[in-house]
Amino acid sequence: MQDKEDTCSSANPIIVTSQNEKTTLLGTTKQDYASILRWMSFANTDLLTRLATWYLPLLGSMPYNKKTVEDNAAASRTALKVLETHLTANTFLVGERITLADIFTAGIIRRAFATVLDKKFRSEFVALTRWFNTVVNQGYWKDVIPEATFVEEAIKYTPPKKEEKPKKEAPKPAAKEEEEEEPDVKPEVKAKHPLEALGKPTLILDEWKRQYSNNDTRPVAMPWFWQNYKPEEYSLWLVDYKYNDELKLTFMANNLIGGFFARLEGSRKYLFGAASVYGENYKCLIRGAFLVRGQEHIPAFDVAPDWESYEFKKLDHTNEEDRKLVEDLWAWDVPVVREGKEWPHVDGHVFK
Repeated sequence: MQDKEDTCSSANPIIVTSQNEKTTLLGTTKQDYASILRWMSFANTDLLTRLATWYLPLLGSMPYNKKTVEDNAAASRTALKVLETHLTANTFLVGERITLADIFTAGIIRRAFATVLDKKFRSEFVALTRWFNTVVNQGYWKDVIPEATFVEEAIKYTPPKKEEKPKKEAPKPAAKEEEEEEPDVKPEVKAKHPLEALGKPTLILDEWKRQYSNNDTRPVAMPWFWQNYKPEEYSLWLVDYKYNDELKLTFMANNLIGGFFARLEGSRKYLFGAASVYGENYKCLIRGAFLVRGQEHIPAFDVAPDWESYEFKKLDHTNEEDRKLVEDLWAWDVPVVREGKEWPHVDGHVFK
């Protein structure tokens, strides 16, 4: 899950794990699955980069800047505190048994325990350390990594020694090599996106994305959109997260949106939309609106493995309430109303 470059993707483990129909690593309910994706997204977006940019400069694998390392160390502790708080009241990240969320997240922070999360840190983050020990002592983990490494004292930066430059030798004349004929290699044909069959639309999506990005949303961008919208080429969809009661901190909910958008990359040519978090910590929801090429949403959204965690409702551009809903969700300047209650806008992402 984690390579030597310290970059990873949460999509591949999900795909591999899902091949086993009897696995319990993806939870037993759709709510479990959604929570697993949320924690994996949190690990991939909030933990991975912060931890890596804390310890890699100390190892000499990245350029060292004292302030940057200190800032990333503080940011890492803040993110790890989220895990500590959750694991103080829960044995595992999701449910009562180990899931892919635990394995994936432990894989993200494994090298941090071996380099910077020292004995003093572990004495402060007791629940996190207990959980990590539980995960790394499972048989399937030990088959790959027999022993986990725990550093006693965090590593410190050591400036590299200056090496003496060897004296330059006069270049030798290059020997002539016979040119070898390269075999003909046929380029790999990429699978076409199903929406490509619809052909080129008259409303160019990139032009709308420029209008939205470069102009005020309500006074300029939205009038342009309604004037140029082609209902025979596109459709509008309201998107609601199904498991809002599982959401905790608003920034984690926003990270969930970011992870979902990252997994929609394969449909970027056919989608535009915005989704936001509304409410407050421990009482929030995710809602958004999308412009989709064609009249069905599934061909555009099923590139993301977690698309079924969302409900999709087709909107009518001739209905004033639906038009207002689209404008509100794209403008981010008013709360949403659900069940008679106002939920203030917190943060969001635009997919463009």
